[in-house]
Amino acid sequence: MKEVIIYTDGACSHNPGPGGWAAVLLYGQHRREISGGERETTNNRMELMAVIESLKLLKEPCRVKLHSDSAYIVNCFQQKWYVKWIKNGWMTAGKKPVENKDLWQELLALCEEHEVEFIKVKGHSDVELNNRCDELARAAVPR
Repeated sequence: MKEVIIYTDGACSHNPGPGGWAAVLLYGQHRREISGGERETTNNRMELMAVIESLKLLKEPCRVKLHSDSAYIVNCFQQKWYVKWIKNGWMTAGKKPVENKDLWQELLALCEEHEVEFIKVKGHSDVELNNRCDELARAAVPR
């Protein structure tokens, strides 16, 4: 399997409000930057969109090291929250509907195609590619 490194980030001006997402994908000597935005969204949705859109670009099953500063995403996979959500009919432990179910379902389907390792990075620190994603995501927020 090809090994791909991905950095992602989401941004939101007000929450909810206009938001942007971005990703930097690295494969060998290749580097690709992507971004997009929505007029009315949340920060968590933008974080999820960054991951989804980056994985959708992969043309074949890959081994992915995905770096994110989103505890929402990283904890979901590292602590397997999604297993309980599915078992409970997409309800949280507090018996409330899981927020962003549509995006979580899309992301889980993509994770079945690829071998994804989610790695937590500290946001707004000295991680160059995380900072680049933050810059791209903020620039993608619709004005």
